[in-house]
Amino acid sequence: MRIRYKKWARPELEASTFYEDNPEEWKGKWKEHFKNKENPIHLELGCGKGQFISQLAVENPNINYIAIDLIDAMLGLAKRNVEKEYKENNRETDNIILVRYDIERILQILDKQDKIERIYINFCNPWPKGKHRKKRLTHTRQLEKYKEFLVDNGEIYFKTDDDPLFESSLIYLEESGFEILKKTYDLHKENIFEKNIETEHEKMFTEQGIKTKALIGRFGTGTS
Repeated sequence: MRIRYKKWARPELEASTFYEDNPEEWKGKWKEHFKNKENPIHLELGCGKGQFISQLAVENPNINYIAIDLIDAMLGLAKRNVEKEYKENNRETDNIILVRYDIERILQILDKQDKIERIYINFCNPWPKGKHRKKRLTHTRQLEKYKEFLVDNGEIYFKTDDDPLFESSLIYLEESGFEILKKTYDLHKENIFEKNIETEHEKMFTEQGIKTKALIGRFGTGTS
């Protein structure tokens, strides 16, 4: 998604208590970054404006969340959405961290010691041109990286509006040793999640009559 530059974003992020600008320093010890160090950690790749992760995190205080994006303007909006959601629910922002980082370099900030239990990927760039497909967040090249920090039987929750990307992602996951636990070609008709939190893109595409495709994949000793 293209977004205009917002001069306030960087200063607000740097002043925020739940934004991390030096994530490399926390590689292997992200649990120490949270107030409740015993909570499991879930990760969102490409959090955008943060509407999904802010609602998810505030509803699940027993889970710690890391949300990654590369664009300051997006993260600035995510920061404001998190603050709004937590304020409305009278919650302290103690189980969420926003991170600015290039997901292609994710192994510079996460490893097996971080024990990530679940990854969320929502409506990522489909990169339709053949020469760009390795940039897909669900491509085999990326999945092999995620396996380096997922726990045994760790999961990927994936949603997209793009049919070719969804079909390819099913293949990528199986190639990388993930078991497809559930999948649907119409999430709003057949909800495969405990609760589906709609993203901004999801609402927009649904209004246009475009169905949301979704899957749950699991990687572990029993799947490879």
